[in-house]
Amino acid sequence: MKTEDEFPELASLTAEEAAARLAELATEIDQHDKAYHQKDAPEISDAGYDRLRRLNTAIESKFPNLIRSDSPSQNVGAAPATGFGKVTHSRPMLSLDNAFDGEDVENFVGRVRRFLGLAEDEPVEIVAEPKIDGLSISLRYEDGKYVQAATRGDGAVGENVTANVATISEIPDTLGPGAPDVVEIRGEVYIRHDDFAALNRAREESDQAVFANPRNAAAGSLRQLDVTVTASRNLKMFAYAAGELSEPVGDSHSGWLEQLSDWGFSVNPQSKLCQSTTEVLDTYKAIGEGRAALPYDIDGVVYKVNRHDWQERLGMVSRAPRWAIAHKFPAEQAQTVLEKITIQVGRTGAITPVANLLPITVGGVVVSRATLHNEDELRRKDVREGDTVIIQRAGDVIPQIVRVVEEKRDPASTPFTFPTVCPCELQTPVIRQEGGVVARCSGELACPFQQVERIRHFVSRDAFDIDGLGEKQVKAFFDRKMIRTPVDIFDLEQNDSKALDPLRRWEGWGEKSVTKLFAAIDARRSIGFDRLIYGLGIRQIGQATARLLARQYGDFATWHNAMAAAAAERAATPDEMKKPELVGENYADLCNIDQIGISVADDLTAFFSEPHNLDILKGLEDRLEVEALEAPAANTAVTGKTVVFTGTLFTMTRGEAKAKAESLGAKVSGSVSKKTDYIVVGADAGSKAKKAQELGVTVLSEDEWQAMIA
Repeated sequence: MKTEDEFPELASLTAEEAAARLAELATEIDQHDKAYHQKDAPEISDAGYDRLRRLNTAIESKFPNLIRSDSPSQNVGAAPATGFGKVTHSRPMLSLDNAFDGEDVENFVGRVRRFLGLAEDEPVEIVAEPKIDGLSISLRYEDGKYVQAATRGDGAVGENVTANVATISEIPDTLGPGAPDVVEIRGEVYIRHDDFAALNRAREESDQAVFANPRNAAAGSLRQLDVTVTASRNLKMFAYAAGELSEPVGDSHSGWLEQLSDWGFSVNPQSKLCQSTTEVLDTYKAIGEGRAALPYDIDGVVYKVNRHDWQERLGMVSRAPRWAIAHKFPAEQAQTVLEKITIQVGRTGAITPVANLLPITVGGVVVSRATLHNEDELRRKDVREGDTVIIQRAGDVIPQIVRVVEEKRDPASTPFTFPTVCPCELQTPVIRQEGGVVARCSGELACPFQQVERIRHFVSRDAFDIDGLGEKQVKAFFDRKMIRTPVDIFDLEQNDSKALDPLRRWEGWGEKSVTKLFAAIDARRSIGFDRLIYGLGIRQIGQATARLLARQYGDFATWHNAMAAAAAERAATPDEMKKPELVGENYADLCNIDQIGISVADDLTAFFSEPHNLDILKGLEDRLEVEALEAPAANTAVTGKTVVFTGTLFTMTRGEAKAKAESLGAKVSGSVSKKTDYIVVGADAGSKAKKAQELGVTVLSEDEWQAMIA
């Protein structure tokens, strides 16, 4: 399905509205990730969840400068739950982007061709594998012996489940002769349908809650603190991927699967090496048609570029590899009643209508709410209170309403009246820019809803990640006027000691929980530079952009001064002269950062033009130690250098060149200035090459660049 068909609201979406929607999606998807990866209790269907991610990706594709540091596209899973030791993965455990129809698959292969610069007639071998609906796991072997197992966790850090995984009979204790010194094997732990049914029968007989589905059962079984319980659950594993390898194993993915089988691992017998997109789609159809007869759950087919050297060149983008994609099976749907429509106010003031549904279980997931996105979407679907609606089993904390069942509508029903004032206590007007989609509360920082949401964002997982300050706690502290800005968080213990009603007397709080909260806050008095930038909640600044800014400016003081100067330059420049090069040096430098641009620069400078925000920054600066972003591991010839690419490159594509430069510690800029160190000139270079010569910037040919970074 084309993006414009699935999400027609994108056609008229403004940058401001897009930033607000991306903020909402980041929060919603994060909640679903935690429910799925930490609690093994998803609150929405896979299809609904995937739709949320597709919407996020679609908005980011249209507004690439708005990608947030906490964007779901930048993250994998959720932080590991407590109860097990933590394991830092030597290589990240990536998630996968999704395809939902044949066109998406063709686009995937097309992107591979373009990135690698392949001719249209050059074959691209693809391995198609059933996508097992289980729990991702990474096994580590050293000197041929099994030494460790870890869950995916958040992709970087997982849970140590070594003893539990050792009880799975299909996992060999040793590898055969000739195995590399270090081998990490990744796969999926699952439970068969017959074992799942037997497990639930036994739980019913002993008056225990049954598992909602096999995936939850597998995850719950593997995470048992009592290893004997895990051993009794008859878990299985399919192996399919590699993590760290001390030396290469084969030159293709199909060869890797053969090696896994030789070592004694179970490899899915339906995996197939395909020579064309047509064969790939035929394999998808065949696997889908046989899905019901399988003894385990699958939710799609994964496609992987077969050649390892191509995988290496393609690399990854944010949370996913460029060389693989998951082709999901169609979403499940169900019918229920929309009982009431309520209004939510987001961190940036976005007014979102929410459908409160008669709870219904769809494929093991209880659905009780669904987002209606905005006024236009609500009107387009003509959703009303009391309607019987079709919901999509997939989405996020708030799944999708597909359509209204017209024949069941009460003739007396009336359309929902969209609010003209914010539901906050200030009752400030709701405004909507001409041609825009998102309506907003005009109260800005005076709106209590927005203040609370900004604080929640500040303490969220990918920002300051303060244990004990969840949504309910933030609201409680806000209502009692103990936390009104992020600065107040770091004065909480001091102010609590002077309070007439100290926290230890509050219902639900005791000595232990209070001590734990204050310790969690103290632990965040030292914070990464990029996490601080992200935590400020500046419009359009997601995790990726926060890291980009942190790398570009190096430390908090330099960034703060540069942004303040850029804001002053912009404020002093008449509207008719607001081209970056005319505004001022600091503003131009900001706009010239690759992937930043004028829109993001304007939101950054707007933030630094607000005295209230500057007060918060000063307060945080006085209370925190801000750590510079960790430098690249290798000190290369281009570490810290600013590089511009122009013209047509032949040994690699432009995207590949930028990705390689950044991996070596270089800063990639979109335009030439006196701060540019190198410009790499390909064929048909234009004005950038000429400007570089005028400024005395070092000009490199493609071959000279390759020699420099070799």
